[in-house]
Amino acid sequence: MADDDFKFDPAMLGRLAGALSFVVGADHAATKALKAAAETGSEKDIKAARTQFLRLKPGDRRAALTMLND
Repeated sequence: MADDDFKFDPAMLGRLAGALSFVVGADHAATKALKAAAETGSEKDIKAARTQFLRLKPGDRRAALTMLND
């Protein structure tokens, strides 16, 4: 799953938050933003989560996305 192919919907964000928690930690801003977006499902929170996710190092993003494929 490439970064560009990722769909930022609440269900997927919840799964991604779990994977990202393992990669960068539960206290990381991106992990917290993804969890919040998964819980609320609001466009504002999803946009914030996407922004935080894209600010991660490319290797961290790939690692989290790879975990979703397994």
